[in-house]
Amino acid sequence: MTAFTVNWDYRCPFARNAHEHIVEAIRAGADWEVRFVPFSLGQVHVAEGEADIWDRPGDDSGLVALQAGVVVRDRFPERFFDVHLALFALRHDQGRHLRDEAEIRRVLTENGVDADEVFAEIASGRALARIRDEHTVSAEDHEVWGVPTFILGDAAVFVRVMSRPEGDAAYAQRTIQRIIDLLDEAPELNEFKHTSLKR
Repeated sequence: MTAFTVNWDYRCPFARNAHEHIVEAIRAGADWEVRFVPFSLGQVHVAEGEADIWDRPGDDSGLVALQAGVVVRDRFPERFFDVHLALFALRHDQGRHLRDEAEIRRVLTENGVDADEVFAEIASGRALARIRDEHTVSAEDHEVWGVPTFILGDAAVFVRVMSRPEGDAAYAQRTIQRIIDLLDEAPELNEFKHTSLKR
């Protein structure tokens, strides 16, 4: 079994694509042990001299959803994949706001999660503290600066996955396995970027 970590922030469309591939493949039996770690793009963009986003979470457009995702990951793990993908869809397919409590409550309820329990955990400050701590470890130990970043052992790589699996589990597994194989077997490749996109 291959064990790796992947970061996410619900605002990033490339994270949405990668996480859809990962979930599709795991549900179809991919032999991976994946650790899902939140990462705040809001904190990354804090200017020098400004207060950390953890000290003013209301200023950030993504932290409410990210906290909800972390609470579900930790308290309702059997519902995490459904809620995780639904929160990505809320932003990227439905064009809704990730700070809208009513919308996030709707996603939670529709996916069998007690929204009151999730928001009680958010109100306690514990969910934000977990995000702060996990974000900080990613940034300090692996120099993570964006999502999705895949981490395997001591190696970490940011990857822009341009496609969605659209129900093709074999394609999803091939897509993610290529990333893991390159990360594991080709450390000499630092950048591999197409100069243009053929659409």
